[in-house]
Amino acid sequence: MKLYVYDHCPFCARARMIFGLKSLPVELRFVLEDDADTPTGLVGKKTMPILEKADGTHMAESMDIVHYVDGLHGTPVVIPVEENSAIKLWHDAAWRPILNLSIPRLARADLPEFATETARAAFKSRQTKNFGAFEDLLGQSPELIRDIEVQLTELDSMLAGRDHVDADDFVLYPSLRMLSIVKGVQYPANVRRYMERMEQSTGVGLHFGQAS
Repeated sequence: MKLYVYDHCPFCARARMIFGLKSLPVELRFVLEDDADTPTGLVGKKTMPILEKADGTHMAESMDIVHYVDGLHGTPVVIPVEENSAIKLWHDAAWRPILNLSIPRLARADLPEFATETARAAFKSRQTKNFGAFEDLLGQSPELIRDIEVQLTELDSMLAGRDHVDADDFVLYPSLRMLSIVKGVQYPANVRRYMERMEQSTGVGLHFGQAS
């Protein structure tokens, strides 16, 4: 199977996670940010991730891919959770601050979808429309970091003793992975252990090495 992805994308991280958790091989195809032809040719629109199944057909939508792959071999690992779980509610509150901190930093990171200047420029143009000027967001970093650290303290108690995998992980880990591109964020012990455990078990690496 092949999986077409962007490295910065949390939805793509979801789809990548299941292959690591199930110890299944997959060929990753990183697509340039400004390449609309590839995804449109596969599924009719510019979207990521896209799974190419063993039979050559394609499917999009990250959690559809997760559930499909989870059902292919062995016991399913994606345990369902209640719709308004504590982790999902935490994520709903933290999602926008994480985006505001991570997007302008991901835009300057060394990622395969930004291998050309035009691809990086396309990402900046698209995300500036969504979030505003990157310079303004970076200028708000001290306040945003203080706020997210308060929220991480709240998350820490939820992750104490957590050693299983369920559907919440496919919401939480990709977003914490995005946050790892932000230099200077202090992570409580349980949150940091969770991030490192998920990195090891999924094979989807954190961005600490490129944090800025």
